[in-house]
Parts: sequence; C-alpha cells; structure tokens
Amino acid sequence: MKRVIVMILLTVFPRMLAAQAIDVSELTGESWYGLYLNGQKSGYSMNGLEKLENGNVAVTEDSHFRLTMGGIKQDMRVYAKRLYAPDGSLIRIDSEVEDSQGVSKFEAVVQGEEIVLTSRLSGQAMEKRLPKPKESLRDALKQVDLAKEGAKIGDRISYTLFEPMKPGEIHGTSEIVGEEERIFDGVPTKVFRVKSILDLMNMESVSYVTEKGVTLEDTTSGMLTMRLEPKEIAQDVKYSNDVIVSNAAMVTTPLDDPRGRDSLHLRLTGPLQPAHLFNDERQKLIQKDGSFEFFAKKVSLDGFQAAQLPITDESVKEWMQPSLFVQSDDPKIVAKAKEIVGAEKDAVKISQKLCAWVYKNVKSTFSARLTNAREVLDSLEGDCTEHSILYIALARAAGLPAREVAGLLYMPGSQPGFYFHQWAKVWVGKWIDVDPTWDQPLADVTHIKLAEGDLFQQAQLIPVIGQIKVEVLEETASAKP
Repeated sequence: MKRVIVMILLTVFPRMLAAQAIDVSELTGESWYGLYLNGQKSGYSMNGLEKLENGNVAVTEDSHFRLTMGGIKQDMRVYAKRLYAPDGSLIRIDSEVEDSQGVSKFEAVVQGEEIVLTSRLSGQAMEKRLPKPKESLRDALKQVDLAKEGAKIGDRISYTLFEPMKPGEIHGTSEIVGEEERIFDGVPTKVFRVKSILDLMNMESVSYVTEKGVTLEDTTSGMLTMRLEPKEIAQDVKYSNDVIVSNAAMVTTPLDDPRGRDSLHLRLTGPLQPAHLFNDERQKLIQKDGSFEFFAKKVSLDGFQAAQLPITDESVKEWMQPSLFVQSDDPKIVAKAKEIVGAEKDAVKISQKLCAWVYKNVKSTFSARLTNAREVLDSLEGDCTEHSILYIALARAAGLPAREVAGLLYMPGSQPGFYFHQWAKVWVGKWIDVDPTWDQPLADVTHIKLAEGDLFQQAQLIPVIGQIKVEVLEETASAKP
C-alpha cells in the first residue's frame, strides 16, 4: 500500500508539467495543493519553478503525506528538483524519499551522452550509467502547450520524463477532452479538462487547467486528488483515517479456516483490467457477466522434482539479478543467505529455509517507508513489504529466481475482509507463491494476486485500491473454474 502511495506522488511532476503554459517567465513562483486520498485530505504538495541568474531553470515538487496505517501515525515526504540549462537541456535531477527511518536519495547528473545515477540507500551508494535521456524543458514545454490561446478539444501532446527510481524514461500523453467555465480568482475562467496517461504504468489522470496553464485540480485513477489551495489551507492536514482499513474489501461472511482451507471461490467487482487477471496453478481470475470470479486451490509439492542449484534456465535469469531496492549482491545479504542455506542445493528446501528465517527474525510493524532489502536486514522490522523484499533478496543471493507479488489477502478478526498485501514468488523448477510474513512456503488460497514485479509494475494497483468489493460464493465445495 505504501509503495503505491509513493508511485502516485512520483506521477505528480509529469502531470503538472503537462499542464503548463509555454512562457517560463509566467510560471515562476510556488503553487500549493491539498492532497486528498479517496476523498479525505491526507497531505499537501508544493510545486515551484525558478529562473536562476545564470539562466538555468529549476522545477521543484515537494509532497508530504500524513497517514494512519495499522493504527500508527506515519509521515512520508517525496521531493524532486530538476535543473535545466538555458537551452532547455536537462542538467540534473535530485530526489529524496523521507520516512520515519531516514532519507533515500537519488541523484542523476548528465555527463556528455550519459546520465550518471547515484542512489544512496541504507548508507550505501550505488552508481549506474545510462544513455542520456530525451527529457528537456524546451521539448516538454513545446509539447505541452495545450492550454494556449486557440487550444481546442482533441489537441494532444506527448512528453518524456526520466525517473531516477526506475531508473529510466517514462513516456506520457496528454489530450484536451473537455472545456468548461469555472470561477477562478473571482472571475469566470475558461478551463480545459486534460486526460493524461503514463504508458509504463498505464496510469490515467484528469486535470482541470486554465488558459494560462494553471492546474486547478488533478485526479489520479480516481484515488488521489490534488487541489489548488492557499498555502495555509494546503498545509492544514490532520492524520487521515487508517488507509489499511479504509481501502480493504470487507466481507459479510467470514471465512472458515482461511490459512488451511483447500479451495476458495469468490466474486470480485470493481475496475479490474486484463493486466490484473493472473492465472496460474494456484489461482484463476476470470471475467464473467460484468464481474470477476476468483478460484483458488491449495498447491502441493508432493512428488514434485525440485530444481537443483545452480539454476541454469535462461528464461528466469532476469529474476536472479540485483536491483536498486533488492540488493542481492550486497555482501551482507550474500553472507546471510549462505548462513541460512548452508550447503543445501534443493530449490524447494532453500526457499523453505529462507521463508522460515524471515518470518522468525523480522518483527512485524506497520510503516510508511520506501524500503530496500539491505535496510530491512539491518533493522529486522517492517510489514509485508519488508518481509517479502528481504526474502526475495536472500533468495536471489542464494541462487533462486524470485520476484515481488501484490494483491489482496484475507484477514479475519473484528473487521474480516481482503486487505492489500505483498508477498513473493520463487522459481524452484516452477513458479510458486511464498508469503514470509505468514511463514507460508506455499501461499494459501486467500491470496488474490493482482500485480507482479517491482515498484513501478505494482503501480497498476492504483486504479483498484479501495474500489474492489468481494463476495464469498463458496464455503465448502471444491472451487473449480
């Protein structure tokens, strides 16, 4: 859930840029926005543009969230400053994510035909060189000149943004899809409705923009709304209702034996897209008559011939590599994996050992953090995100392909329902779902997989958060699609 919030904030910059006018001099100064999560004020954002004495242009976005997660008050800040030369070419990007545990920093500097990315996580610096991105202030402002005089419905532009956390380019499009009149600064003002889509995450937003390029309001996937407000009002934020509970899909019929049951049959309603419909050995999610039916069965490895180390299957090599947040090549993570696994070569047994170790040693706490595996190994605390990301890093360090999975998980108690959750999948000769948060070397049938992959791939969950309803269709019979 917290990773999705970070992803929403990361989309603020390209949407704001896409709504601006062509004349940079008219854009200097600060604009303040209240941030509303599913209708409730949860934070604020400052967007600023400054033209420096040397002609460089600095564009800043500084967003703050105040949330309650699992009954615990949490603060998170996402900051980015982009610097452009007088000719509009990108010079550098400095971004930070700040949470209760500290600050993660990302610095991207253009050097010739390359951009050098330096990431500082958990006190460790990592450097990566990539081809120089296409992003430039000049190109962006030419392309996004939607709201100028003479603009009309159907006008459309494209833009490119380099994101250090990816790291790589993200492409977007914006189109004027409507026009209306609103009162702004006390006078009737023509306002354009602009629809924007980021292609990597297929994330859609709708902005309301004046003829002078001022963004009055912007809503992402029906979930997060940015609203132009005076600074004092924008910063007046109390901690929101518990986002874990408020975005869950509650059920009227509690499940019997949720962790041990053999099968499950549900009906889901909500804005699910084909990208959310994962079908594998454990689950089937099928569109049917305007809703979606979910079938799950308990997986058994009895009689299965596990893969042996070393894994040589080329099709899964991608998921054995280290990444920015999964530092499976970090010496401390490599050493811990060796300590846990020992001389074991059987992939299933290795996965079981790692799952049990993470469950036993990582203390469960709710936190609004942009976590990485090395940080979790140092702190040994966190929620489902921390459990899964550490398990994945240890698995890769031990020689197993592994990746992140996200979706819904049934939780019993006073408010029974399906809550947003993260777990893992690992290749042991075939892919299996593993949930180290619950010490499940084979994830139970109440896990509803809706996304696979890293931080950006999980962004496809944004349109469905708080929008899914679940009905229990079957309690005793075997669930079959």
